[in-house]
Amino acid sequence: MRAFQPLQVVGYVASRRGDAERGPLVRIRPEDARMRLIDDGELVWVYGPRRHELAPVAYDDSLPKGGIVVRDLAGVAITEIVKLVKMDVDHRPVLTKNLA
Repeated sequence: MRAFQPLQVVGYVASRRGDAERGPLVRIRPEDARMRLIDDGELVWVYGPRRHELAPVAYDDSLPKGGIVVRDLAGVAITEIVKLVKMDVDHRPVLTKNLA
């Protein structure tokens, strides 16, 4: 199992009604994304300390290594450590009697 450098939220953007670009987004360095096999525009689960949400990824070379900027994601704040997990559309979770 590969150990990745943790990703830290270094910026948070909260959009307003009427903004041209709104909705969840994760900006990450291309090197950090490629190490995790995440492509530009791909959907990922963002696991924060309180909850997890789905957001698309955008590459941003201006960020520090290991740093991400999130937009419109509840449950994460600046300086917190998060985990990005690729969304697996081919293998949906199976609901059982215990999980339904």
